Amino acid sequence: MHILVVTQYFWPENFRINDLVSGLIGRGHRVTVLTGIPNYPEGKYYDGYGPFQKHEQEYAGARVVRVPILSRGKGRGFRLTLNYLSFVISACLLGPLRCRNNYDLIFVFGLSPITLVLPALFFKKIHKIPLMLWVQDLWPESLIAAGAVSSPAVIGMVGRLVKLIYNRCDRILITSRAFVSSIIQYVNDNGQICYLPQYAEDVYHVVNPFDNTPERLLIPEGFVVMFAGNIGAAQDFETIISAAAQLREYKDIHFVVLGDGRMRQWVEGEISRLQLSDTFHLLGRYPLESMPYFFSLADAMLVTLKKNPIFSLTIPAKIQSYLACGRPIIAALDGEGARIIEEAAAGYTCTTEDPTALAATILQTRNTLDDQRRLAGENGLKYYRTHFDRNMLIDRLELWMKQLVAENKKKSADL
Repeated sequence: MHILVVTQYFWPENFRINDLVSGLIGRGHRVTVLTGIPNYPEGKYYDGYGPFQKHEQEYAGARVVRVPILSRGKGRGFRLTLNYLSFVISACLLGPLRCRNNYDLIFVFGLSPITLVLPALFFKKIHKIPLMLWVQDLWPESLIAAGAVSSPAVIGMVGRLVKLIYNRCDRILITSRAFVSSIIQYVNDNGQICYLPQYAEDVYHVVNPFDNTPERLLIPEGFVVMFAGNIGAAQDFETIISAAAQLREYKDIHFVVLGDGRMRQWVEGEISRLQLSDTFHLLGRYPLESMPYFFSLADAMLVTLKKNPIFSLTIPAKIQSYLACGRPIIAALDGEGARIIEEAAAGYTCTTEDPTALAATILQTRNTLDDQRRLAGENGLKYYRTHFDRNMLIDRLELWMKQLVAENKKKSADL
């Protein structure tokens, strides 16, 4: 098959679609990726990239076609809206000129906003081929959760757009089973909906920590609670910081954060204000390949989200990464994410936005025997291999893609 992948975000930005593309290439398929200029999460173009640079590249054997977009800036308000719109407009106008091959199928990596599917609908109409959407964020729920819109009229209009888009997709893949209740409101045929959870890249695996690894030099001695990922509003760093403040007397408990994001400056200010610099450590971003070594040096991995109905439906992608590395998990989550950790017996959970509960859970984990924490990590790894194995899920996706392409060819032949 020749697959056209439409995604606003792609390598060198760090998203799972990168690995999925390489996985499809590894199975002998041709892949063209239509994407924008990398600028996430910093909000500025990556070095060497710009509106008039690197329009075409290669990644893992895939052809990467970039259209100009306005950078995110601080990732807020009008500037972020222009960033989203610029991709839609550029991809619709320039995409057909730069992607003229015959394709068998269109695959959309469906992060926010829902409008990024519009260029794919345009290609579907031009090429008369099936379209598969992998939903990462629910709309209009994401818009409401972000506080961007409260007007019932606007929300209703977005809902009609979502309905239009969903009903023009041949398959809608969901990353959480809990998404069904939302999506089913907007589709005419619920047979379109298929469950395809996220997986962790092969780089995430169990490693034994060595004394001479560069990662060890960055990790403090003591009981290490490690968070890896975006430092954003949704991740509820207010609760993490408050829990750390409640545990300040336990000098052996250290919070280590790997990642960056728009809340980092605020977190730095709170660390200074609350005098937590001895126990709260912001290490910044590191290559994906370093993550398993960092994880191996943690006593527990941390995942948190704010209290919101939409977040209770999601499975934060970092859960799969943590499970794949065989690490015990501390989760301040509601809903589906917490259910998975509890079902897997992979760690310890508490409710969201409750610093006292999180502090108590961390303390409980610290006081747990090493063998019990190790067992939680092993349980998580077993659960990962059963439910989230990379090869199993890519095989499932490939089968659905082949079925769609075969159905479309038969339909065309019958006309």
